Amino acid sequence: MNYQQTLQYMFERLPMFQRQGASAFKKDLGNITKLCDYLNNPQNTFKSIHVGGTNGKGSTSHMLASVLQEAGYKVGLHTSPHLKDFRERIRVNGEMAEENFVVEFVKAHKAFIEAHQLSFFELTVGMAFEYFKIQQVDVAIIEVGLGGRLDSTNIITPELSVITNIGLDHTAFLGDTLKAIAGEKAGIIKPNIPVVIGERQEETTEVFETAAKKNHAPIVFASDNQFPDLESELKGSYQLKNKATVQQAIRVLNQKTDFEIPEAALISGIKNVIRNTGLLGRWQIIQESNPKIVCDTGHNKEGLTYVMRQLKEEQYKQLHIVLGVVSDKDLNSVLPLFPEDAVYYFSKPDVPRGLSEEDLQQKALHFGLHGKNFKKISQALNAAKKASDPEDLIFVGGSTFVVAEII
Repeated sequence: MNYQQTLQYMFERLPMFQRQGASAFKKDLGNITKLCDYLNNPQNTFKSIHVGGTNGKGSTSHMLASVLQEAGYKVGLHTSPHLKDFRERIRVNGEMAEENFVVEFVKAHKAFIEAHQLSFFELTVGMAFEYFKIQQVDVAIIEVGLGGRLDSTNIITPELSVITNIGLDHTAFLGDTLKAIAGEKAGIIKPNIPVVIGERQEETTEVFETAAKKNHAPIVFASDNQFPDLESELKGSYQLKNKATVQQAIRVLNQKTDFEIPEAALISGIKNVIRNTGLLGRWQIIQESNPKIVCDTGHNKEGLTYVMRQLKEEQYKQLHIVLGVVSDKDLNSVLPLFPEDAVYYFSKPDVPRGLSEEDLQQKALHFGLHGKNFKKISQALNAAKKASDPEDLIFVGGSTFVVAEII
């Protein structure tokens, strides 16, 4: 198989949560443990930092990787989902894994993959661990996929655990209260390993403090401290909290581990995060003017709350919103966040989980959101461009998969 055939095999043969939803979700660590044992536990050959949370964990992971790169370390970075290329999930110093590595890994272990019916994410995690071992990274930033306690990444023993914040997302799997979800996220807190919590929240603080005490894990809340608003390529006022979490994490790494990260590396790492890591889709400006076009991958209540605040800070004559969502999204919590005075272009992201444009349009009407529907995201964006004046603003979002189709 060549690279494209290998990807086709992975996407079609292996259960993939991002595309299929609940049917692809596995609630145990059995398979990933077997896979890593079979690979001689590559995750034990490098240091790691584990990053979880509801919102901001992707941006935080990339900023941490960028800072450590600037400090001179060889840094692995495993994140999900990808936007354009599968290999975005597995990077070393910002460079994606080689296509040939992906092909050869699947080829070499295909019998094991099929015998144990690995999910797409289980395979990806094992692949990332093996790649970081081969590349002899100094440290790998490992982003949690979903939840924490039973996530496939949760077989590492990191130098530091980071949990950004807690919001109501993936409630069918993690629980329908902030406290229950925090309990799942707290599953990445390990014995005697320091943990940084990004935001102190009334409903979740006790959960984290109890888990930390049980594990004798030193705990600190970034929001308890004041940090400077460092310049960054990541735009959007909502990055303020992520930048504070990163600064707190670097402080803990310097104080409680063998890492030595100078202030200059912290400043330049946060500033050059896109250049260093290739991060996409976070308040990304697609077109600067005539009209300005912005996209963002925020897709749950908390994430979209931040994005809508950012939209209010923008100057424009008319706001146009290209919107698509997945079918298991709680629209009753997210649609009220959107402005009624915008013109909407409803569409379906090109994944099996995508909600049809007709259903989204009908649901949006209940919240005073009016517009037309389109079969494809690209058609919706083109219609928005044609209808816009130079002083207008077009926002594209609602789902990671929507953004993936236009960048």
